[in-house]
Amino acid sequence: MRTLFSILLIVSSISLTQAQIETPQPSPNAMVEQVIGLTTVSVEYSRPSMRGRTIFGDLVPYGKVWRTGANENTIIEFSDNVTILGNDIEKGSYAIYTKPMKSQWEVYFYIKTDNWGTPQKWNEDKIAAQVTVDVQKIERTQETFRISFDNLSANKGHLEMVWANTMVEIPIEVPTDQAVMASIDQAMKGTTATEYYSAAGYYYSQDKDIKQAKEWIDKAMDKMDDAPFWMLRQQSLIYAKAGDKKGAVKVAKQSLKKAKAAGNDAYVKMNKESLKEWGAM
Repeated sequence: MRTLFSILLIVSSISLTQAQIETPQPSPNAMVEQVIGLTTVSVEYSRPSMRGRTIFGDLVPYGKVWRTGANENTIIEFSDNVTILGNDIEKGSYAIYTKPMKSQWEVYFYIKTDNWGTPQKWNEDKIAAQVTVDVQKIERTQETFRISFDNLSANKGHLEMVWANTMVEIPIEVPTDQAVMASIDQAMKGTTATEYYSAAGYYYSQDKDIKQAKEWIDKAMDKMDDAPFWMLRQQSLIYAKAGDKKGAVKVAKQSLKKAKAAGNDAYVKMNKESLKEWGAM
């Protein structure tokens, strides 16, 4: 009988050991990733909520280093070297720490990323970059701490941090132009219609040498038997920007005709608007 009792006790203990209760985290983990130009920037962090508490100046004291979220380090990773407010930061991963104040925040990009919260010993040598950004007050209350990206362009984007009625924006500059120019230089050594078209489009969109863009778009068209309406549309825009309005009108009419045949109302509309702007309709 004693042996049977012992067996039942062991089985019961195993069952209790194997049983695991899962509960939701008070500050759930999150990850946000954004491509800025050609550079990927990702952030992993935890999202605490207000839950009726006063955040800045109370839960998060002014003038003290904050982990910028909850739980483990908030970690940002850059796939390329970037520049933040004049500070060059090498590609790689960094812990983000902040020191909130009423009108400004100090933001630190810290090389050591395996701390739980703030480091037990703050090491100035581990700071890859330190910047100061202004606080913006927002009307809508952000219940749960949020990190996101906004104001994106080919060469720049803003990392936003929002909680309660406070927002800060950290501008991140990326080396898109250097990378694109290097790829254009390489592509021009043996160029296809697509490469000429892409290079011309980039020069047009980034306000570079429009005469060079016009030369490349013409070469792209010369290499094609039947250029599609969207490529003709780009050619007409480059012509117009280069001051060749007569050429722009001629090409836009070709694009319009092909867009109508393809049933693409968006390009029909855009071509008609351009032709009207150029005095051809």
